[in-house]
Amino acid sequence: MTLKLQMDAEESHRIHEMLANERVHWQAGRSVAGLDEAGRGPLAGPVVAAAVVFLPNPEIPRINDSKKLDEDSRSYLYDLIRTEALDYGVGSADVAEIDELNILQATFLAMRRALSRLRAKPHHLLVDGRTYLDKSIPFTTIVKGDSKSYSIAAASILAKVTRDRIMQEYDREFPGYGFARHKGYGTGTHLDAIEELGFCPIHRRSFHPKRFQDQQLCLF
Repeated sequence: MTLKLQMDAEESHRIHEMLANERVHWQAGRSVAGLDEAGRGPLAGPVVAAAVVFLPNPEIPRINDSKKLDEDSRSYLYDLIRTEALDYGVGSADVAEIDELNILQATFLAMRRALSRLRAKPHHLLVDGRTYLDKSIPFTTIVKGDSKSYSIAAASILAKVTRDRIMQEYDREFPGYGFARHKGYGTGTHLDAIEELGFCPIHRRSFHPKRFQDQQLCLF
């Protein structure tokens, strides 16, 4: 057996393991959506959620937690998922909603919006994390689900790529902060830029260290 075939067999086994939660529902005739978010931790920009529904036994290789993939792989898989999935939806909550509601509630709002964009309501949800509050659809929460569930991993890729592209657009709109590089996370470069330039309209005021709370808004 060649190395390539060995890698193929290993990948096939990995995918089979990642589909264990989905198979429980498919075997019962239920459709299942994976649900995940990107952007809970940054100091700027929206939180984005995605929901992905596959037909039983999808065969897209390399699906994994988006954080374990490089940018080129995420972009490639983003296009493939949108082509091969039975259904998908993406939703977001903006900075004003994050500051008003808090990040957890804003994340749930983004998830509801992602689900609302599905063409058909799934029978069951697989949700990344420990907590999910909306009981309108039966659900199972899975800690580190983006590494354990194929559908959640696919959702993590859609959410991550969508948010990264939004932040790249904001980098052009609000130059000087480095949004295209750090995507709004609290890097030293980002904090230095806030100190020099002040807040811009996409900064989450409720997220910032106390030393920045009196910073003025830079309107550009």
